[in-house]
Amino acid sequence: MLTMKQSGLFFVALILAILAYWNGLAEAVFRWGKQEEYSHGFLIPLVTLYILWEKSGLIKASIGPPLWSGLIVVLAAISIFIVGEISALFLLIQYSFVLLLIGLSMITIGRATKYTITPILLLLFAIPLPYVIEVVLTAKLQLISSSLGVSFIRWFNIPVYLEGNVIDLGVFQLQVVEACSGLRYLFPLMSLGFIVAYFYQAAFWKRSIVFLATIPITILMNSFRIGAIGVMVDNWGISMAEGFLHDFEGWIIFMACTVILVLLIWLMEKITNKDASLASVFGVVSVPDLSLKTNINSKPTTSLPLIITIMILATAYVSAQFLDKRVEVYPGHVSFVNFPIQLADWQGINDKLDPQVVEKLGMTDYLLANYVNKQKQAVNFYVAYYQSQRKGVSPHSPRVCIPGGGWEIADLQRLTVADHPINRVLIKKGNQRQLVYYWFQGHGRIVANEYINKWYLFIDSIFKNRTDGALVRVVTNVAEYESLADADARLIDFMATAEPELKNYILD
Repeated sequence: MLTMKQSGLFFVALILAILAYWNGLAEAVFRWGKQEEYSHGFLIPLVTLYILWEKSGLIKASIGPPLWSGLIVVLAAISIFIVGEISALFLLIQYSFVLLLIGLSMITIGRATKYTITPILLLLFAIPLPYVIEVVLTAKLQLISSSLGVSFIRWFNIPVYLEGNVIDLGVFQLQVVEACSGLRYLFPLMSLGFIVAYFYQAAFWKRSIVFLATIPITILMNSFRIGAIGVMVDNWGISMAEGFLHDFEGWIIFMACTVILVLLIWLMEKITNKDASLASVFGVVSVPDLSLKTNINSKPTTSLPLIITIMILATAYVSAQFLDKRVEVYPGHVSFVNFPIQLADWQGINDKLDPQVVEKLGMTDYLLANYVNKQKQAVNFYVAYYQSQRKGVSPHSPRVCIPGGGWEIADLQRLTVADHPINRVLIKKGNQRQLVYYWFQGHGRIVANEYINKWYLFIDSIFKNRTDGALVRVVTNVAEYESLADADARLIDFMATAEPELKNYILD
């Protein structure tokens, strides 16, 4: 058992940790309420507390001297926390908090941490993904679910055509939007799979199968839902894909995923352990209360690690308050409304994005214009500028967005054009072809690789206190009898006239 002093010191350390990590924790809670994909996050801490309570007898019976190695874990967590605060990467702050809790457990109850580490790790499933990763996952799942859903519709001999994530039934068209990508099932079901695997009294390989099976189960069942909606729309109209019925179908599918997960456990036990009872299959076993059998010699012998941890957390809290007052540097930006529509031989016409698209992309400013040369050849010019990317918003890579519009990436190369790297993408849709150049620009750099761009952004957020940047994209249609070399020459010619002007709007 812990002494009153040790218990008091632990709660002081926990309160200091919550205060220091407040911004990161608050951002996670905000996204739980804002995004349905993470609404299960409200339940995860409660489940963690329940498991700790359920294991309290074993924990009390196993308490040992504090593990000094826990201080190393705490220092590692605080180091990650400071980097997260400087760069305003909430993901680092949130993961650091989970690591800190493990360190606190190690220096408070010692070897009994073996009973607390899994419930603490469960908190990882309450941490929202960065927007950039979420966008990529959403786009991939949309396309997979759309393809499998169309295959299901065709089983009913219903004529259907798939273009990107748009399911064309002739009279009706269904768009597999981001909300139908399956993430709303995937994250909660993975959390449930982790919990079930934890309570499942079986070999590690069986528990791993249960947890990993949540991914294909989610994809297949979400695809089934999309296909079922398509069949019902074809028979009874578009109302089958709207309103309460649409949302209710989602709940049914999630419950079906849960049932499949339970059946998977039952099936594995029937195959490998035919005499297994329901209690053993589902981990319903009685655990004796060992709290009164604690070995006196196993009690913690010193509070020094906790005291040191409190000092470290107090320093982290003061540092966090200082960093919160650190104002991000915003370079001067000239609005793209002033960007010239006449560029040498190129005459432009400004265009606009849908307000909902602008809100979704979270841009500070953007330029969208169609330029035509004297030969009546057109180039679409798009620049998305972000004054700050600290809150997780960032340019959406065309590699992610292109397939969602029904286009197929036929060829992708990373080349050097006009003395800087670009991504050269040839896309096709039916008989149509387009050539796309795009790159990321900011802080005096032009980068083609999305991940290297993120790395530079992270470094600059620490040392320059800047996270501004832009995505630049130029697109031209490739005529049926036109060579790609001609299309390349057209884009390069336009870049030669547009890029010198663009430097006045994306500052070093």
